[in-house]
Amino acid sequence: MSELAELILEDAKDRMEKAIAHSRAEFGSIRSGRAAPQLVEKLTVKAYGVDMKLQELATVSVPEARQLMITPHDPANIDAIEKSIRLSDLGLSPSSDGRALRLNFPPLTEERRKDLVKMVKKMAEEGRVAIRNIRRDARKELESGEKDNQLTADELSRAEKDLDRMTQASEATVDGALATKEEELLEV
Repeated sequence: MSELAELILEDAKDRMEKAIAHSRAEFGSIRSGRAAPQLVEKLTVKAYGVDMKLQELATVSVPEARQLMITPHDPANIDAIEKSIRLSDLGLSPSSDGRALRLNFPPLTEERRKDLVKMVKKMAEEGRVAIRNIRRDARKELESGEKDNQLTADELSRAEKDLDRMTQASEATVDGALATKEEELLEV
């Protein structure tokens, strides 16, 4: 295979891996019945006059399966963190002891579980679309390489088959992560 085709395929592979990682991170932001630090780490908190991520201001731990404990590095930020959590779409009310915040996660209702499964399926579809867009871009690059006589028709054909295999494998990975998250959400 030509060097150009290998470069294009390698770039596509890297971009597909990033799309998979993004999809998994998105899945992690959806709360299941369990407490997970990823649910709050990316929350924006107004501290020191600027917007900062919660993970920059505090340590998040899981003392129990349905509870998160948020311990600010600077206790002066506890009120700002509490306000940010109350304003978020998590639907949780933090309790404060002056040094740390505790978030208790109530069990999800059946209806809420189904809504969350729909959201996760939509995120998975967005991940698959991103992967297909990467495939489309790589295919365009390969075809322009053939037009510029940098690739032969055989090399183009081989590279396109490799690209299709890579795309199918990436989509299967997203589907596997979706199935795992769906199972986690529907678990009572």
